[in-house]
Amino acid sequence: MESGPAIFAGTAFTLFGAGLLLWTGARLKHRAPVAHGVSPATAVAFAALFGALFLALGVWCFGRL
Repeated sequence: MESGPAIFAGTAFTLFGAGLLLWTGARLKHRAPVAHGVSPATAVAFAALFGALFLALGVWCFGRL
């Protein structure tokens, strides 16, 4: 019964992290702003950092199974 929440959390974190990294990469490729009203370098840094963090957290959740 404990693996159900770990699978759900791992899936949610992994999908969100991968989606954030893909979205940031697509915005950079098209030279579009990642976040409005923020320095481009800061926006890319924070988006990449949090995308990688959520992806790692999802992998960690799957490792706990």
